[in-house]
Amino acid sequence: MAVYPEATRDDKCNAIFDAQLKMSQSRCVCIPGPVIIGAGPSGLAVAACLKERGVPFLILEKEDCLGSLWKLKTYDRLQLHLPKEFCQLPHMSFSPDFPTYPTKQQFISYLETYAKYFSIEPMFRQKVQSAIYDATLRFWRVQTNESEFICRWLIVATGENAEEVVPDIAGISEFKGKLLHTSRYKDGADAKGSKVLVVGCGNSGMEVSLDLCNNGAQVFLSVRNKLHILPRDILGRSTFALSMWLLNWFPVKMVDWFLLRCSQVILGDTIRTGIRRPEIGPLELKNSVGKTPVLDVGAFAKIKSGDIKVVPGVKRFLTTGAEFADGQVEEFDLIITATGYRSNAKSWLKEDSFFSDEDGFPRNSFPNNWKGKDGLYSVGFSRRGLSGVSVDAHKVAEDIAGQWNSEASNTTESHLLGKRCRGGFAT
Repeated sequence: MAVYPEATRDDKCNAIFDAQLKMSQSRCVCIPGPVIIGAGPSGLAVAACLKERGVPFLILEKEDCLGSLWKLKTYDRLQLHLPKEFCQLPHMSFSPDFPTYPTKQQFISYLETYAKYFSIEPMFRQKVQSAIYDATLRFWRVQTNESEFICRWLIVATGENAEEVVPDIAGISEFKGKLLHTSRYKDGADAKGSKVLVVGCGNSGMEVSLDLCNNGAQVFLSVRNKLHILPRDILGRSTFALSMWLLNWFPVKMVDWFLLRCSQVILGDTIRTGIRRPEIGPLELKNSVGKTPVLDVGAFAKIKSGDIKVVPGVKRFLTTGAEFADGQVEEFDLIITATGYRSNAKSWLKEDSFFSDEDGFPRNSFPNNWKGKDGLYSVGFSRRGLSGVSVDAHKVAEDIAGQWNSEASNTTESHLLGKRCRGGFAT
């Protein structure tokens, strides 16, 4: 598959044999096509695109299910924030019976149907410990908790939300009440009558606050930074869909102006509730730093009525509550950190040029975020949610398929590598 101009093919084959003999003590499996890390929407999308192009692959998933973030780490009331037509994966639409904004369970059902339709069968309980490019073999060596996999192409599809972000706030370990991240929150049924602090005011923080309030909790929402809140729908249309349509005709700044005027009319002035807006508009902010505006589904009405009380950022936690930036002190029964997630690719991917050490995202921004060097790719790191996943998946699959087809007649190296791998080829 690879080309070795500096040595003869026989020399390279001998090197491959020697390397494989050294690995004979461990279980080693050679994959003729790419290895995909992650069986969430990103992994499934690129797998389907590869399958449509006749390229074999293997998906490794650390959990025992598809879409583990959605199934294991999301709250029950969650719905897609964008209309379903912007969230469908390649080659399969959502059921016409699904609402405009499918529920968590409907989306999980969609992922399971998707995998079944394309006969995608990941290897579960395979937690990747390291992925290293072997410059001698010119293959990737992917070590999991059980096996080692050798492949020509490696696709990182673990996504932007692979692990929870725990806030580094003084005294957080001293709080004696119940403390949990939104990844462990399911519903507010047990919080009735409790005094609850939600730290973080993105979409998750707002929706968890609303759910707690609807279940009879006394809710405080800590807002540290400026943020944009927009109505989910404007004039009967999705705010997102309307924005995308307007961007075909008008510049970003003008569309932002329109969105903010509509928000003022529909929601009212957010600053009166203690929520300040950034100086630049929501779309410009999203494009520049990747910060997503909150699409309101009812929480802001609770904030205006006082049922959800906005408080400043937390200065420090106490054994029974928290002290805020303005000096106010409150006691709480429960503290929920809605502080988001982050990529964990850099914790196991031993590569320095593609992914940034700072945030775990590709160093190149959209639309050049999907391809690295030495057969390394990413899907789902465009900061564009599910709509960006499909774009990445098509590009990656097309690029790999082009190489696969052009190298199809040159199978010597792959054959020799597979011959020496314990377990042979996986399909």
